[in-house]
Formats: sequence, C-alpha cells, structure tokens
Amino acid sequence: MGMMQEFKEFAVKGSVVDLAVGVIIGAAFAKIVDSVVSDLILPLVGAVIGKLDFSNLFVVLGTVPAGTAMTLDALKKAGVPVFAYGNFITVAVNFAILAFIIFLMIKQINRLKKETPAAPAVPPEDVVLLREIRDSLKNR
Repeated sequence: MGMMQEFKEFAVKGSVVDLAVGVIIGAAFAKIVDSVVSDLILPLVGAVIGKLDFSNLFVVLGTVPAGTAMTLDALKKAGVPVFAYGNFITVAVNFAILAFIIFLMIKQINRLKKETPAAPAVPPEDVVLLREIRDSLKNR
C-alpha cells in the first residue's frame, strides 16, 4: 500500500497537475496557432509574394521507371530515392512565420498584462505603537 500512497501523493502534487494542464492547454493553443498561420497568415503572404509551397522541389537520385509521373508523390510511391529539399524549405519557412506570429502574440499578451505595484506592507501593531511613542517623545 505504501507505493500506491506514494504514487497518489506524486500524482496530485501541484506541479504534476500544473504540467498536465499546461500540456492540454498547449495542445489546444497549438491548434489555434496552426489555424492562424495556415488559414489566415499564409494565404495573405501567398497573395502578396506568391505561393509558399516548395514541396515539389526535389532531385531524383535513382532511375525513374517508365510511365512514372515526375511528381514527388509518384516518385516516392514508385520507390525512387529522391532528395526532397523542398519539403524542408517549406517547413522552415512555415516555422519562421509561426515563430514570428507567436512572438507577436506573446508581445501583445505582455502588453495587456499590467503589473500593479504591490501595496506597501502594513507594519505590525507593536511597531506602530513604538513609532507613536517615539514620535511623542521627540515632541517633548
């Protein structure tokens, strides 16, 4: 029974629960950010500078069987080795855009969070009484 009690204490610790909540919120936030990037930002960027899809940039490293289309998907299905550097470029560009969008979001969140100055601590009653006594003795 000791191990189960130990596990229960571990599982309900604040840090473990906070971590679980963070992972769940992070997964939901990732979906939101992915949607913002793929549904809102990339179409705008694509309209301004052209399509940002480099996925069909590749170098064929083997022989292509007759009748196989020269697309990346067709070559991969045919088992032809390809150096698909375009996928990497697309992922890298998407990451850069995503990182910039997250930076802007965090910057805005930090701007919205206003830190209120902490109220000065109220001194204990005995300190207040001693100060009153001191001040009354000064006036004599």
